[in-house]
Amino acid sequence: MSERPIPPELIDRLRRAHRVAVLTGAGISAESGVPTFREAQTGLWARYNPEELATPDAFQRNPKLVWEWYTWRQQRVRQAEPNAGHRALVEMEQRIAEFTLITQNVDGLHRRAGSHQILELHGNLFRAKCFSEDRPVESWPDSEEIPPRCPRCGGLLRPDVVWFGEMLPAATLRAAEHAAATAELFFSIGTSALVYPAADLPFAALNAGATVVEINPQPTPLSPHVTFSLNGAAGQILPALIAAAWEPTT
Repeated sequence: MSERPIPPELIDRLRRAHRVAVLTGAGISAESGVPTFREAQTGLWARYNPEELATPDAFQRNPKLVWEWYTWRQQRVRQAEPNAGHRALVEMEQRIAEFTLITQNVDGLHRRAGSHQILELHGNLFRAKCFSEDRPVESWPDSEEIPPRCPRCGGLLRPDVVWFGEMLPAATLRAAEHAAATAELFFSIGTSALVYPAADLPFAALNAGATVVEINPQPTPLSPHVTFSLNGAAGQILPALIAAAWEPTT
């Protein structure tokens, strides 16, 4: 838990808010045991630099290697479960009229927890798209070929995640920017505030007059600018905040 109690003013603002946007980063997933991008290199993959496996060039050089690495990462994520922080955000969504959850994570834990209004800035580890046509592909015929091929054009399938050197999905980013600019209350949770353009979103909310709350165990470059800074784990702070804002009536 944070060293200081949750400010009563924040509790009141959350209780009254109609438009809330939340940005989550690797920290909230780390509480579920999901290794960060660079921490994931263990076992047979320890000799590979992750940046060398997460680029279009790497895929073109050795598509089988890249596909197998992402398959291994999927297996590791499947062993994790959504934590109390994920579940608290599900409850927040149910209580807020206009709620948008923006995540930098590709692990799908927010969806597994039950969140619905999600913008996945960096894609999703469990989706695929055609490398040639850049189209999402939901299913494909069984084959021993690695990676499998697009049923539409025969091109190779790739993970539907944003690689180094690629732009974020334009429509998703626009929706995230709109949510930040129109929010009354904006949360930055478990993110380093160093990865752009996501790191701009809290400042867009601040510039529009929103209350901005940071929840993170350690200070970040965003910390001096926010309205409220709560130092601690999201899995502890978020449930406490939800309970304080919407105490059950007796």
